[in-house]
Amino acid sequence: MTKSSSQSPSPGAHNASNASATTPLLVGKLIGTASSEAGPGAVSVSGEYGAIGASGDGTAEAIVAAPGPKAAPKPMPKFQILLLCYARVMEPIAFFSIFPFIAQMVQENGHLPKTDVGFYSGLIESLFSATQMLVLLGWSQLADRIGRKPVLIITLIGTAIGPMLFGMSKTIGQMILFRCLAGVFSGSGLVIRTMISELSTPDTQAKAFSWFAFGGNVGIFLGPLIGGALADPAHQFPRAFGHVQFFIDYPYALQGFVVGAFSLTGCITSILFLEETLNQPKDTHRQVVEQPSRSMWELMKSPGVGISLWAYTHAMFLAFAFTAILPVALYTPVRFGGTGFDAFKISIYMAVQGASQAIWLLVAFPLLHRRIGTRGVMKICGYAYPWFFLGFIMLNLLLRAHTHIAMVTFWILGVVVMVVGPGVSMAFTGVQLAINDAAPDPHVVGTLNALAMSFASAVRAVVPGAATAIYAIGVRGQILYGHLAWAILIPLAMAFTVVCFYIPEGKRPSKGNDEENEDES
Repeated sequence: MTKSSSQSPSPGAHNASNASATTPLLVGKLIGTASSEAGPGAVSVSGEYGAIGASGDGTAEAIVAAPGPKAAPKPMPKFQILLLCYARVMEPIAFFSIFPFIAQMVQENGHLPKTDVGFYSGLIESLFSATQMLVLLGWSQLADRIGRKPVLIITLIGTAIGPMLFGMSKTIGQMILFRCLAGVFSGSGLVIRTMISELSTPDTQAKAFSWFAFGGNVGIFLGPLIGGALADPAHQFPRAFGHVQFFIDYPYALQGFVVGAFSLTGCITSILFLEETLNQPKDTHRQVVEQPSRSMWELMKSPGVGISLWAYTHAMFLAFAFTAILPVALYTPVRFGGTGFDAFKISIYMAVQGASQAIWLLVAFPLLHRRIGTRGVMKICGYAYPWFFLGFIMLNLLLRAHTHIAMVTFWILGVVVMVVGPGVSMAFTGVQLAINDAAPDPHVVGTLNALAMSFASAVRAVVPGAATAIYAIGVRGQILYGHLAWAILIPLAMAFTVVCFYIPEGKRPSKGNDEENEDES
């Protein structure tokens, strides 16, 4: 006896109809749609790889069985990223440009004894970071309200004006005021981080933030170079500026004008070519469901946020301490715990280290990140950091021994420390990606970056001075043969190693997507 299909539906039709409600059939996202072509009552279940239709008589039929094409990865917008990286160069130029002449400027403007110069120099240097810490959250909220590009332009204009006014200061009070002004407008780095995050995908963010970090290093390199070369031009270049009364009256104005001009070029390129990355909601007939606002405490308690912020701050602590100690340690005589390098050798060392760091950031980090992810790269840096610091103790001990074998070992180890050691700088890009990946939703990426940079600014305001003071105490008292500062940094670096194990594994790039992005962009 023949059974009607309406009385006894086929198993295939039964499965298809159930799948439309609950089952991820054919590994795809299922969408139930009415099919007018199949007749009344027909239902089609569509997935990524095809569709199955249930006709009106209850018979299941495969409409499409072949897999569809895989979506192409979004290429990295290189020109936009390069514009942002160029704008990134400006803030570290403004911050570091005063370092070569700040002590001399303080003494001349304040008519201070040499014993008081260090205090006021350190105070003025730190005020930039202290002020920055107070305003970053405000810049973040403003960027969420009016857009990223307007805030970036405003901060770049402020970064241009601040150094110009600082260079024309004639009193300690004016120096403090204009240094604080520069700190108030130092929000460009925050906005740039957020814009790069919004322009990037999991497949391109490692490379994009490697470029970002390299831009910062370029600014760190150019800042002291501009400040030192152009300070007091009437005495440094008497033929060109010796008869210009303005530069005799304002010996530090020229470098301020040049630093300001650099920032203005970044402002102009951003105005002309940079695109807004904040997606503004448009009026539609659909009801827009607003994201519930998060308090700062709720954001801090979100999964992965707390440990990522800790890792970021910890990495910045180690970086600022090392940056402050390194030139002093290279200059300190061997018998007191340093390497006894003269200015030429120090410049060679710094140049090689900077070039090595650039290669690690631009070449090695994207490759490693694609293979082992953010946490994997962070673990490598965490393992390497204590050995990197220990290397400077070993270099001094080898120089103290001064035997033939010791000197050969010194040069071998020195090359390793100069070339391999800067690989720990990958941690700085790694923690930036960890911060971005920890954001519970895209709307708080800017706020989270503002928090991270605020913590980093607090560290930068305190740690360099404290680190050099501890190093000086160790050298003066020959505590641990002058290695007190390194002996403190090593366990702190080991603690960072432990922190790296708890960083959540971020979004991993798809295999081959980086190569595809290279071809398409």
